[in-house]
Amino acid sequence: MSTQPAAASLEPEGGLKIPRHIGVIMDGNGRWAKQRGLSRSDGHKAGVEAVRRVVALAMDHGVDCLTLFSFSAENWRRPPDEVRFIFGLLRRFVASDLEKLHSRNVRIRVIGERDGLERGLLNIIDDVEARTAGNSGLDLIIAFNYGSKVEIVNATRAIARKVAAGDMRPEDIDETVIARHLDTSGLPDPDLIIRTSGEMRLSNFLLWQAAYAELVFVPENWPDFDESVFVRALRTYTQRERRFGGITT
Repeated sequence: MSTQPAAASLEPEGGLKIPRHIGVIMDGNGRWAKQRGLSRSDGHKAGVEAVRRVVALAMDHGVDCLTLFSFSAENWRRPPDEVRFIFGLLRRFVASDLEKLHSRNVRIRVIGERDGLERGLLNIIDDVEARTAGNSGLDLIIAFNYGSKVEIVNATRAIARKVAAGDMRPEDIDETVIARHLDTSGLPDPDLIIRTSGEMRLSNFLLWQAAYAELVFVPENWPDFDESVFVRALRTYTQRERRFGGITT
């Protein structure tokens, strides 16, 4: 796996460069609900509809890979009732949408820590990945119970164990080896990362992989994410000059 994103393709109509891999930090469900006098649960329900929209948009625009930051390791600090509600939404989303995604040739992969997750959730994750493993369309990556720092620590430990066992020399360790031990092994690095709600930080999302990603922050809260916001982000990406540390010739 390369540590630099692959070149994006150019969409013939509209002149938009289409990133090979887009990451999305889905932020603002609670704020969206508060602005409307609704509960945070209502915000999360509306957020699920935005997930459906962005997956469809990614497929329609020819994106190869879409990674959604759905539940971070830090989200466990939220009230237990809210966490349970989010997990319930995940179950309902899988029940209602898995076959549709499977029929559209979407391959689903879940990254993040699985230790400590209840058996029911683990069964759902295993079923989703197994059911769609043979598909060759959009790679839909769900970052669930995910934190990039823990991911890098785990990769480092795995490499250290190999060195200690004599299966690898310290001088063999390079960027490619580290990337191969990350949760995203085998996937291209993200070309574009979009964050909603106006916040301007990565919040422990794909820190290694995003080294050369273009970052686009949009003011809309996640439930308001639609085609106009998506295309605007693509337009911003198209206008960026990507040099990967080099210079323009």
